[in-house]
Amino acid sequence: MNTFYVFNGDADGVCALHQLTLAHSEPATLITGVKRDIKLLDRVDATAGDQITVLDISLDSNRKGLIRLLESGAIIEYFDHHHAGEIPQHGNLTAHIDVSADVCTSLLVDQHLQGKYHLWAITAAFGDNLTQKAQQLAHSAGISATDIQRLTQLGEYLNYNGYGDNLEDLHFHPAELYTEIKPYINPLEFIDKSSAFSKLARGYNDDMAQADSLQPLASDERHAAFVLPDAPWARRVSGIYANKLANSNPRRAHAVMTPNHAGNYTVSVRASLIDPQGADQLCLQFDTGGGRKAAAGINHLPMNALDQFLRRFQEFFHG
Repeated sequence: MNTFYVFNGDADGVCALHQLTLAHSEPATLITGVKRDIKLLDRVDATAGDQITVLDISLDSNRKGLIRLLESGAIIEYFDHHHAGEIPQHGNLTAHIDVSADVCTSLLVDQHLQGKYHLWAITAAFGDNLTQKAQQLAHSAGISATDIQRLTQLGEYLNYNGYGDNLEDLHFHPAELYTEIKPYINPLEFIDKSSAFSKLARGYNDDMAQADSLQPLASDERHAAFVLPDAPWARRVSGIYANKLANSNPRRAHAVMTPNHAGNYTVSVRASLIDPQGADQLCLQFDTGGGRKAAAGINHLPMNALDQFLRRFQEFFHG
């Protein structure tokens, strides 16, 4: 019997994986990629009796691979909070799926493990921009204000590392980053002792300094759209920059478009924090679009479709 962990390369996926592997330390094959590389079940070659745990990738986007693996006899446990569509009914599938706006995959894993590694779930929630929920959980856990700020930074840095057009854009391959995290039961200890944290902090601060000089392509009190340059730093910072814009302007929806290596735009959309709904509905109108209610994206928006997207974005969040 083989064991596989299939996980998103962002903060939520990495922290969800870490919680589960702290609880269950058996050897496993890791399958992951950049944050937008989500059709990961296509890479799994499993046979009857193999155990597969899937973390933080849309079931709807992986439906074909999921059905293939179930038909092969694999046993699958699925944790996710993205648009799922109809969930297959199969005796070998256990699905922990909740698409509520204030849930992330690491919080579902935290619930499953009865809070055993709660600080890593809180870290992931900060990284997934569930700031209010994460702060509520942190205060309930008795975490000091200083350590809340440190976990916030760690979540943002882990999430930042997942963004890029390909693995070469990243500071760490997500599986390598997990290996750096693996020895630490407490994320605060990782912050204090790991050189990986220092490297992510430097990269984040350098990239965000460049992003902060950008001006919006279009903006008003309801929405704002930004186009980033064609550069590795821009691809790394695109998602976390969208989160920063959302937190700085909670009444506005935001869209961030970044050129990718395929000659298209990669799009990050954030609904307003005061009404965190609809980002997934907008992005699902476009090929390669998906996500969740508060935060979604389009992997490949053709350059000549930019004006069409901007019109729909402005119409969708007009009021």
